[in-house]
Amino acid sequence: MNDIAICTAMIGLDENRQLIVTACNNQFFRLTGAPVNDAQTFPVPFDVMVTDSALHQFREKLLACFASDRAQQPEQIQDIREGSVWWRLSLKPIRHQRDDASVREILVTGFDMNAKIDQRQEPEVEASRYRALVDLAYDAIVTMDEQHNITLFNRAAENLFGYASAEVIGRPIVTLLPEKFRADHPRRVKQFADSYQPNLRRTSAPRMDETNSVYGQHRDGSIIPVEIAVSRINLNGGVEFMAVVRDITDRARLMDLLKKQATTDALTGLPNRREFLEYIETLLGNTDVFSVFILDIDFFKEINDAHGHDAGDEVLRALAKVGTSMTSRPCLFARWGGEEFVAALPGADASVAYGIADALRKRYERQDFERVSPLESIPFTVSIGVVTRESDEADVDTLMKRADRALYRAKKSGRNRVEAG
Repeated sequence: MNDIAICTAMIGLDENRQLIVTACNNQFFRLTGAPVNDAQTFPVPFDVMVTDSALHQFREKLLACFASDRAQQPEQIQDIREGSVWWRLSLKPIRHQRDDASVREILVTGFDMNAKIDQRQEPEVEASRYRALVDLAYDAIVTMDEQHNITLFNRAAENLFGYASAEVIGRPIVTLLPEKFRADHPRRVKQFADSYQPNLRRTSAPRMDETNSVYGQHRDGSIIPVEIAVSRINLNGGVEFMAVVRDITDRARLMDLLKKQATTDALTGLPNRREFLEYIETLLGNTDVFSVFILDIDFFKEINDAHGHDAGDEVLRALAKVGTSMTSRPCLFARWGGEEFVAALPGADASVAYGIADALRKRYERQDFERVSPLESIPFTVSIGVVTRESDEADVDTLMKRADRALYRAKKSGRNRVEAG
């Protein structure tokens, strides 16, 4: 690390939450103004090693990184400028194992923005430094030429896609894409190249489409959600495209989980009210004939009072399981709230919807389903209000209010029955 024109250091916290330097190269000594000491033992208190007042903002940025509660933090850039001194630092939070314990540190890499390349240096030396920088990157870096063939593939790209660099250099870039995206890729590249304006100040990384979240394909065929930033490079009269690719698998899983939690009832696993209402809105815009019903468990409070809430929860889960299999027709069965459930029946007119609802009511009444819980079997009945969309009906609230009134009539008429509205 001492032979490349990059300063690098690992910064951590001691038991008193004070910044410490746990490792660094000679270029970092140069940045801090401390004398180079090849025999230096680590860790070293940050404030002992870094005394220059120009580095105060750097210290504050490090502390802010450690103070963040976010499990995953993006790489951050910090410029240090004082007089003729100009360093550009990259702060990358990482977590790793040390002595069987999880340690959180920040990897700092920096470049002297004022450094001049010695024109007498051999081109091979400059190329070596460039390759070292590319291979130090945590993100995958891939470049392609005008023929859309891969010309550079760093170590992080090897880890991400499962190919060795020698295997893919010269191969089409679509090798790294899922099959369904390959045919459209040349068009997207041309569209990006035609609209690319590097002189404009950007608030975000250049993108190849409306979002920079896309998909790659691993050597084993698995699909990898990635985030990508792209640049066009004019090179010796030709053009290359450089992509920085970040694996966002964990983020994508978290987003899927959060989306599912936002639209799923935790107790029964059914779609919740929000998901149901969105589904009805879709039907109102696309389907002329459909019906809905609201179902309510009769005397559910008495079940909870007599048998306990665990038994009441089992009744809800049993009802949900049966409701999802009430018909072979396309439908959505969801929990409306409490002991109320709802169903949407696309294509079902009033007669068909009434028949489905009444068959379901009878099945609950007969207890015609298998119990999977060790809790005792508890008999229950349901009341249902069913309505069919009217020709001029375009409002979900109006539709559901009609179903609710039909349910009220079913309960008012003695329960364990279906009423049409």
